[in-house]
Amino acid sequence: MVVDTLRQILPARGKPPARLRTVLANLDPPEERRAEVEEFLLRAYQMAETAHRGQKRKSGEPYFEHCAQVGLLLSEWQMDPVTIAAGFLHDVLEDTAITAQDLQENFGADVALLVEGVTKLSDIKFHSRAERQAENYMKMLLSVVRDIRVILIKFADRLHNMRTIKYLPMIKQRRIAVETRDVYAPLAHRLGMARLKWELEDLALQTLDPQVFGDLVKKVRDSRSEREKYIERFAKPIREQLAQFKIEASIVGRTKHYNSIYGKLQRRKVSFDEIYDLLAVRIITDRVDECYAALGVVHQLYTPIQERFKDFIATPKMNGYQSVHTTVVGPGGKVVEVQIRTRDMDETAEIGVAAHWRYKEDKAAGVSSMDRQVRWLRELVEMVQSEKSTPEEFLDLLQIDLFKDEIFVFTPKGDVVQLPVDATPVDMAFAVHTEVGLHCVGVRINGKIAPLNTKLASGDTVEIITSDQQLPNHAWLKFVRTTKAKTRIRRFMRRVQQEESIRLGKEVLEKTTRRLKLSALLKDIRRDPKKVGFDTEELLYAALGRGDITVRQMFERLAPERLPAGQGLDGAFDMKLRQRTRRSAKGVKVDGMSDLLISLSKCCNPIPGDEIIGFVTRGRGITVHRVSCSNLPVMGEDQDRYVEVEWDIDKRRDFLVPLKIVAEDRKHFLKDVTESTSKLNTNISSVDLVVEEGILTLLMAVEVDGVKKLERIKNRLRVIPGIIYMERI
Repeated sequence: MVVDTLRQILPARGKPPARLRTVLANLDPPEERRAEVEEFLLRAYQMAETAHRGQKRKSGEPYFEHCAQVGLLLSEWQMDPVTIAAGFLHDVLEDTAITAQDLQENFGADVALLVEGVTKLSDIKFHSRAERQAENYMKMLLSVVRDIRVILIKFADRLHNMRTIKYLPMIKQRRIAVETRDVYAPLAHRLGMARLKWELEDLALQTLDPQVFGDLVKKVRDSRSEREKYIERFAKPIREQLAQFKIEASIVGRTKHYNSIYGKLQRRKVSFDEIYDLLAVRIITDRVDECYAALGVVHQLYTPIQERFKDFIATPKMNGYQSVHTTVVGPGGKVVEVQIRTRDMDETAEIGVAAHWRYKEDKAAGVSSMDRQVRWLRELVEMVQSEKSTPEEFLDLLQIDLFKDEIFVFTPKGDVVQLPVDATPVDMAFAVHTEVGLHCVGVRINGKIAPLNTKLASGDTVEIITSDQQLPNHAWLKFVRTTKAKTRIRRFMRRVQQEESIRLGKEVLEKTTRRLKLSALLKDIRRDPKKVGFDTEELLYAALGRGDITVRQMFERLAPERLPAGQGLDGAFDMKLRQRTRRSAKGVKVDGMSDLLISLSKCCNPIPGDEIIGFVTRGRGITVHRVSCSNLPVMGEDQDRYVEVEWDIDKRRDFLVPLKIVAEDRKHFLKDVTESTSKLNTNISSVDLVVEEGILTLLMAVEVDGVKKLERIKNRLRVIPGIIYMERI
């Protein structure tokens, strides 16, 4: 085994190295466990040092220096010995010959699993493509849900890498800094690790915009002396008053971190000197009652700004943060933010979930406390896994949960509900219970009836009114803010749409087979839907109902020889209209040249805005197809006959697009179609309509200025009752 070889070259055990002594001092295990913990960490330290021997970082220093710093950071966050050992060893599986089995045999299953988890996270690369990015985020969150310590080790790894990022190539620096700013800093915030979040954001800003960062550092440094004098002037009477009440408290002033100052400059469009809340004072006491006593002293001495008072002790944030925030007008009319909390609250505010892993005999209590704090993350992963979310939807939900600030509202019974800023009564309804959300019909806010899209404010008392007749609709998705509300509404809408598509698909299949006298084929399809490419009857009906496939296309797959001859209505469509459509679409360039012999393919009828490609034909110049055209020759031996083409047309110019709509025949159907289209300021150039056995087929040409407008029209038409399917022809 590799470990046997390592044992032969490991240094003899003696006095722990200086860095390991610092780790032990930070950890401060109970005296009766000190020798055991020291021996355990020393073995991990020495194994990692020996395994990485000879490896160098980009800076030229030994690679193990990075591993040692990761372990040291974890000890500063008061992590347990298992996590610190995994921090020392976090790169051995990726960069050395040591195996997971070696780790398990020497340090136990927990260390092996943690190192494996961090190794998987190290494989994640963040890209701009939504699907790849969503997949990578999901991998990260799944690892975190299994054991939160995985992300804490990764945080330490990323923090040290950011501190030494200057040795990497500039392109890699920017990629890592963007990842840090957009993923790791928000996740640190969501886990309550304020100190880590601030440093990661500042390091990212320093990397991405060094000039701006340097200017801020200089301005903050230049104003330091004046700022310290003002804070002392502000704090002196508070200390005197607290001493009279025999309250021991430390009062410290701080400057907001650089990224926060930069954000304020960008949002408010002001100069550095105009940032009035640059100053902040923190009062730290021993007990909760002393926090409120200190608050009374501050308000007695300085005028508070009422709308900026928040009590996060009575109602902690979801990440466990507790503190009383108040903003007052200090000497000279300057605005000062004051935070008041206990020493335990201050530690939790600084290192967040890591505070629950400090060395303690009752490990289960620490795990339980931490588990409550990351419940939001577990619920997010469970919801995303239970939904077939698109990558865009998943990233949207992740962004909601990572970046939200919170408000606190009350039920009529006085229960507190935590919601993100700008949340609505529908969000609260889903937070109470999914069924309450699904049947939410109205709301009383502070005793008054209000619209469902009203933005709630902290302190509101919200009474949800429900009705069995009420069901969600797409409009709710435009104003709800919580992950739970969005996922539950989308799930309901998908189910309703699926049921409706199945009903319509079944009906159109039965009516069409009767009209074409192909009932025998219908029996074959129902017996084995896989013959036409579907695993179940329901999936087949749903595809027909959505218009993903037509009955004719389905029969062409199964038995084309039994279809009636002729093209029917499709072939009879106004050829003059087709010619007009093609004439309106002229203006295609090949490598910037527009005077070549170019024709638009008749099979797919491309229009400006479509993705197109050119194919060199014999004797007819270049034929332009949509890239999705099924008749496009396969790229093989003809690959050299493909050419890049692009549209060259005035974007303000309208052009004609023919659409085919199949629907159930009913009164006022054509009126609904024309009204829906005209509401989008769209002209209908031509209409042809045929009804046969209760099925209506409508061919119409609309004038649009691009494919985006066409999609808006199709989306508007899809909600008209009775439509079975719709396609562009």
